[in-house]
Amino acid sequence: VQLQASGGGLVQAGGSLRLSCAASGSIFRIAATGWYRQAPGKQRELVAGITYGGTTNYKDSVKGRSTISRDNAKNTVYLQMNSLKPEDTAVYYCNADVITSGPGPLNIWGQGTQVTVSS
Repeated sequence: VQLQASGGGLVQAGGSLRLSCAASGSIFRIAATGWYRQAPGKQRELVAGITYGGTTNYKDSVKGRSTISRDNAKNTVYLQMNSLKPEDTAVYYCNADVITSGPGPLNIWGQGTQVTVSS
């Protein structure tokens, strides 16, 4: 069971990116999922989260610029980021509770995808 994060890249300030987090392996579904980011020299922080039912929450600095969504049929969660700023530059990670046939959910981290915003 693993999470594959993708969609990062280099973009100019004001641009957009859509990150994807896809779960693979023997899973039933992914439950609560969050996108985190870690900039050099800083702690990892939650950017946005979404429950299986679609309830969302956002870090204040990305509210109005970012949208987290999910496609439960594809076991994939997305983070659409618009009006990107240089301070959004970081490695972005997804984290999810994955439901499998085993006991209890597995909490899994994806491998990270680099987002770089140039000024």
